[in-house]
Amino acid sequence: MSIVVLAGGVGGAKFAYGVMRALSDPADLTVIVNVGDDFEHFGLKICPDLDTVCYTLAELENPATGWGRRGESWRVMEAVRALGGPAWFRLGDLDLATHLERTRRLRAGQPLSRITADFCRAWGVRARVLPVSDQPIPTMVLTDEGELPFQEYFVRRGWQPRVRGFRFVGVESAAPAPGALAALREAEAVLIAPSNPFVSIDPILAVPGVRQAMQGKPVAAISPIIGGQAVKGPAAKMFRELGTPPTAHAVAVHYRGLATHFVLDAQDQGQQAAVEALGMLTLVTDTLMTTPQKRVTLANRVLEWLKHNS
Repeated sequence: MSIVVLAGGVGGAKFAYGVMRALSDPADLTVIVNVGDDFEHFGLKICPDLDTVCYTLAELENPATGWGRRGESWRVMEAVRALGGPAWFRLGDLDLATHLERTRRLRAGQPLSRITADFCRAWGVRARVLPVSDQPIPTMVLTDEGELPFQEYFVRRGWQPRVRGFRFVGVESAAPAPGALAALREAEAVLIAPSNPFVSIDPILAVPGVRQAMQGKPVAAISPIIGGQAVKGPAAKMFRELGTPPTAHAVAVHYRGLATHFVLDAQDQGQQAAVEALGMLTLVTDTLMTTPQKRVTLANRVLEWLKHNS
C-alpha cells in the first residue's frame, strides 16, 4: 500500500513513525515535510521539521522533547552563551553535526532532497523523506507587532505575539522536490498528519502542483486539536487569534475541499456530525500518541479504515 504523509513538527513526526511501522514495507511510505521553518543560524542551514521527522523515523529523537537527538549534550551552546552569543535557539552537540554537514553539501551545490536521502540512509531510515521543495520558502508570521520570521516568533518570542496571518516567501515560484508530485499521484492515499495546519501543512500545500497532485484520491486529515487544545504548540492559540474557536471541526473546515476523510479524537465525538456535514467521512478513535505503540495503533486504525472506506 503506497502512502504519502504530509508532516511537520513533533505530531507529524510521531504519526509518520506510526505509519512507517504499520506498513509491511517501510519503503511504501513517502513523508513530504514542511520547509517553511528552515532558517540560517551561525551561518548553518537549520531544518527543524525535516530533522525532527528524520530523527524520529530513525529512533534517534530526544524522547523528552520530541525534537533534537537523544543522549544530547550542550557544551557548544554553553560556550556560546558564556561568550555572549545568541543561544536562544538551542543546537545540541550531536545535532550540530547534521547542520554542519548539510550546510557543507548545500554550499557544494547539492540539493536538500539528495542530502536528506543520504542522511536517512546513514541513519537506517527505510521510508523516503522528502522536503516539499529544494528551494527556501520561509514562513513569515504576521503579528500585532509586525512581521516576524517563524523561528523568531516560535522560539525566541515563545509564540506570544498575536497572530494576524502568514506569508510563505517565494512559494509561488518554488518547485516541488524531485519525486514529490510523482509520489502524491501514485499514492493509494495521502494522510495529513496531526501537525499545525497553518505553519506545518499550509506551506506544503502552497507549493505549486501539490494540491493538484492530491485530487481524486483519498486524503485523510488527522486533527491536531483535541478537546479544544493543541497537543503541542500554538495551533489552538492561532485559531483563536484568527477568529475561530479551536475545535476539531475548525480543522476540518480548514481542509474542506481537499480532505475526503477526517479523523477525530474520541473526546470530540460530538463534532462528528458537523464534520460529516462538510462532506467528509469520519473516524472517531483515540488519537493521542503518548507511546510509540500508540503511534502504530493509530496508524493501523487509519489505514484499515481507509482500506474499507475509500
